[in-house]
Amino acid sequence: MAKRYTKDHEWIEVDGDVAVVGISDYAQSQLGDVVYVELPEVGKTVSKGAEAAVVESVKAASEVYAPAGGEVVGVNEALGGAPATVNEDAEGKGWFLKLKLANAAELDDLMSPDQYKEFVASLA
Repeated sequence: MAKRYTKDHEWIEVDGDVAVVGISDYAQSQLGDVVYVELPEVGKTVSKGAEAAVVESVKAASEVYAPAGGEVVGVNEALGGAPATVNEDAEGKGWFLKLKLANAAELDDLMSPDQYKEFVASLA
């Protein structure tokens, strides 16, 4: 499955029954220089739409919401020492967490890459 996006600028990409979650390139550009990322504990269960992580930049702190519910099965430890990775590669190496999905159907109402691009264009 291709990446799907939320209106809060998170992305999720499913690989088998595990999904990788991060923030969009648009989100990191709005935040500015990321200086700190607070990641959840592995084993924590998050609900769709609930806070899953926090990202802090020189401008603001923002919650990162779970695009779908599930159990956190991994976090990107590298962000602890290199939070700027979120700015450099938000939709790649700057991922935040991995979720074992509770219900894949929760992804059905998320935006495709093209829909998200149109959504971002409408914000300008």
